[in-house]
Amino acid sequence: MPRNDSPPRVLQILLIDDNPADIELTRQCFLDSRTPNEVHCAMNAEVALAFLKRVGQFAQSPRPDLVLLDLNMPGTDGREILAAIKCDPELLTIPVVILTTSDADTDVDGAYRLRANSYLRKPADLNEFFAMADLVCTYWGHFVVLPPVDVK
Repeated sequence: MPRNDSPPRVLQILLIDDNPADIELTRQCFLDSRTPNEVHCAMNAEVALAFLKRVGQFAQSPRPDLVLLDLNMPGTDGREILAAIKCDPELLTIPVVILTTSDADTDVDGAYRLRANSYLRKPADLNEFFAMADLVCTYWGHFVVLPPVDVK
């Protein structure tokens, strides 16, 4: 890893998923990462977009460095949320990683066509899930140069 004497910054992650069990599992896997991170959760599009736009109760929330997005949710699904993020000039620079159980070619292709930054299949094995979460945090938290916060 690159040498850096400053304290590591905390990677701000917004997890958008409708399944409480998946949310808790994902939170635990990411919190176990060697890269400091804070996982915020939204269970639907309305809450996710309010958090991202920092309106209402989310006015003081941090701008996420990374969005983890499940595709298959009732109501407004992940594809529609992804499209809304990538069509909004204020949000489109936030990296969106699809984190889903689907490995259907049409889902993978569709996500990238909507400008997802990455597509990950949720590992079925718990140890693999922990390892994947650590790698995601290491990649996005240490190696990727993220856009500056609040640049207009």
